[in-house]
Amino acid sequence: MDPDIDLREVYAASAGRLVAQLYGMTGDFAEAQDAVQEAFARAVARPGGVRNATNPEAWLFKVASNIARSRHRRWTLFNRLARSGRLHAADTAPPLSPDHVALVTALQRLSRAVRETVVLHHIADLPVAEVASILGCSVENVKVRLHRGRRALAEFLRDAEMENSHV
Repeated sequence: MDPDIDLREVYAASAGRLVAQLYGMTGDFAEAQDAVQEAFARAVARPGGVRNATNPEAWLFKVASNIARSRHRRWTLFNRLARSGRLHAADTAPPLSPDHVALVTALQRLSRAVRETVVLHHIADLPVAEVASILGCSVENVKVRLHRGRRALAEFLRDAEMENSHV
């Protein structure tokens, strides 16, 4: 157990080896990178696991390999369902209108915190209190973010409309 373990040092020393090991296991370099990144993200989120491990790299390999196995099982199940004919393509996605594209573009211009707040409240239709709970902030903070987000979106969309009218 090492309470002073520096995850940056562990990452610098072992991430390349872990990706190579997972690449050998999965045969997919991008999947190996994703699994290793997810393992490090879990170590940062809950450092107790890696700090209590006698070998942090072995702990990270175990976590990353479990992630890769879980993803592979889901992918296999999905493919089996798709081949069986039990999974039907949903034609429920609306076509992308110019207004939709403009809205998504405007949303991307917002800060991450404001964008998440606006999407959870206005698109996912969650009440302000639930958005605050999900984002771990106060109701007042959510209201401020929503106000800023609506104001910025109105400006971004007005600018986009003006640009399109000059074309």
